[in-house]
Amino acid sequence: MSRLQFNSPFMLGFENIERLMDQVSKVADGFPPYNIEQISDSQLQICLAVAGYDEKDLDISVEDTQLIIRGRTPDQEQERHFIHRGIAGRSFQKSFMLAAGLKVEGAFMDKGLLYINLVKIDPVRTVKKIEIMSTAKNKPLALPHKAKESKK
Repeated sequence: MSRLQFNSPFMLGFENIERLMDQVSKVADGFPPYNIEQISDSQLQICLAVAGYDEKDLDISVEDTQLIIRGRTPDQEQERHFIHRGIAGRSFQKSFMLAAGLKVEGAFMDKGLLYINLVKIDPVRTVKKIEIMSTAKNKPLALPHKAKESKK
C-alpha cells in the first residue's frame, strides 16, 4: 500500500499527519466490531458491539485528538467449562483519531451496544491582518545570509 507523504513546502505544520497515518494503519484488530454512522451533516455516531460487558467494564477517554475505548475482561466468579466459546470475553482497546472540530458529545449503552455520539463544530473563521514593520521596529527571527565577499 502506498503511503501519503506531506512534504510540500506549502503544507506548514502538517508533519504529524504522517505519524497519525502510520498509527492508524497499524490498527488491525477487528474486536469489538463497530459501525460509524453519519446521523446528520454535523453528527456522527460510533456503535460498538460489547455484549457481555457492563458500563463498569468500559472506559471512554479523549487523549489529545484520539478517542480511546477500553474494555476490561469481566470478572468471572467461578471457573467455567465451555464446550464451545463463540462470545469473546477479552480485554480490548479501540482507538479513533478525531479531526479538529470533532467533539465527543456523550455515550450510552443499549442492548449490548455502546453508542458514542460525536458532533462537528464548525470552526470560527478568523481573518487577521499582519502589519509589515521595518527591521528597526521588529527584529526578524533570521536575516538572509549575504554572500561573503572574497578579499584579494
